[in-house]
Amino acid sequence: MAQPLLEVEDLRVSFATDQGTVQAVDGVSFHLNPGEVLSIVGESGSGKSVTAMSIVGLTRGPNARISGSVRYQGKELTTASNEELQAIRGDQIAMVFQDPMSSFNPVQKIGDQIIEAILAHRDMPKDEARARAVDSLGSVGIPDPSTRAQHYPFEYSGGMRQRAMIAMALALEPAILIADEPTTALDVTIQAQILELLKELNAERDLSVILITHDLGVVAEIADRVHVMYAGQIVEGGTLDEIFYDPQQPVHVGADGLIDAARSAAARSPAADRGAAALADLAARRLPLPASLPARVRQVRRAAGA
Repeated sequence: MAQPLLEVEDLRVSFATDQGTVQAVDGVSFHLNPGEVLSIVGESGSGKSVTAMSIVGLTRGPNARISGSVRYQGKELTTASNEELQAIRGDQIAMVFQDPMSSFNPVQKIGDQIIEAILAHRDMPKDEARARAVDSLGSVGIPDPSTRAQHYPFEYSGGMRQRAMIAMALALEPAILIADEPTTALDVTIQAQILELLKELNAERDLSVILITHDLGVVAEIADRVHVMYAGQIVEGGTLDEIFYDPQQPVHVGADGLIDAARSAAARSPAADRGAAALADLAARRLPLPASLPARVRQVRRAAGA
């Protein structure tokens, strides 16, 4: 069996605030295999996005405290210098965010922004970088990519901006793509197109993907394995069938919001029906909260009737 491409072990991330210390990620461990789609799913505030950003050092700051281990192809990233991380970030591990409009420079052409990202990591003539940028836009389904490369972000639709963001992320042919809620701001039809694009890229390029989402419909469409997060911890992990049909521990924590997401997804995806049914069954059985969760969290959930 191939060695994991990425290994995260006992990752802990906390932030000092005026109201005290916030433990955003609390002992998270997982691995990503080559060519695999791993989904990290959880309700808002569960720590999934902080986990993803911490992999590439985007949570570093004077008020942040990070411990544990993140190893990419055996290289430790938590202790890597900013220069070492900059060399890996975008080149070997790329990230796509939820809102591409806030990620793109609104006064710079899309093609120029992709070229800038390419030249930051590759020593090549600008004309060659421009050709690669156009090819990358075409590879994600942007029509007439040479013309579209000359357009500004506001001239793209929401779905096209997301495709352009994926094109920028893939222009350097990274080994890992981290997609943080890539379909949340899109309508149902465009969501399906983006998911299909991610599946095609995974199959054609053997691209490893970490998909961050709160939508079990998205999970059912694309994921090979799933981790469920709540209160900064992974409370369940396994294949789709294991998560939906044979949970290894109670998954009632955080399930209420996920049930709603699965039910809304069921209308557009037959595969999501099984997720909705399984989670509804978990809720009906009122499984107990895992004892491993912080006492304050369990008290809040009980007070809310969970």
